[in-house]
Amino acid sequence: MLEALRELELPIGAMSGVSSGGLAAVFYAAGIPPREVLRLLTDTRFLRLIRPAYRRGLVSLALLEKLFAAHLPGSQTFADLSIPVTLSAADLGAGETVFFDEGPLIPPLLATGAVPVLCQPIEYQGRVLVDGGLLNNLPVEPLLDRPELAVVGAHTNVFNPDGRIDSIRHVAERTFMLAIGNNVTPRLARCALVLQPPELRHYRVADLRHAAALFDIGYRHTRQQAGALQALLTAPAGEIG
Repeated sequence: MLEALRELELPIGAMSGVSSGGLAAVFYAAGIPPREVLRLLTDTRFLRLIRPAYRRGLVSLALLEKLFAAHLPGSQTFADLSIPVTLSAADLGAGETVFFDEGPLIPPLLATGAVPVLCQPIEYQGRVLVDGGLLNNLPVEPLLDRPELAVVGAHTNVFNPDGRIDSIRHVAERTFMLAIGNNVTPRLARCALVLQPPELRHYRVADLRHAAALFDIGYRHTRQQAGALQALLTAPAGEIG
């Protein structure tokens, strides 16, 4: 989606992201082209980036932290990014969403994608943080009080009512989709436009084997919405958020 927006030369005034969406926003705002991020995902074996932890999660994000530091050498703080970005995470202790838009970049970036149980929580600023999608998988709130922005929601966890439910994995995935769908629905209504490629319903949430195909689906869908996106740039909104 970001690659399509870049090619359409549509100005992005700010971004708010969570989980993999937060990662995509940060890399884009750090000046790394979306197709280069795709290359990193498809060239790097995930199991080489993680190792067992077993204390409060199955894997540690220590190696992923090194990867972020290596590929974001000039973007160690939010202020280093070319576009304002807000990342969100869920505070397990307080049971609330926490937004980060200033200070060190890497800890919130790790926290926003720390999938509960699978990954160790990130302890930062006195909080125990995990993937923000647990409570808010479409964090539009930081953009809503900026009248110069037309809020565009990028929703990629598309529910498939015809999906299989005949294994433990299927039940776990369906439970996850229902849970996050419940917190996304009211936020979709607060967007001026929602990019939600229907083809994504045929793919699993973490199916990186099809990363190139998923990239292409998002790219083509966004290009097809070029007219609607251009229309959003009229007054009062002059940029996309």
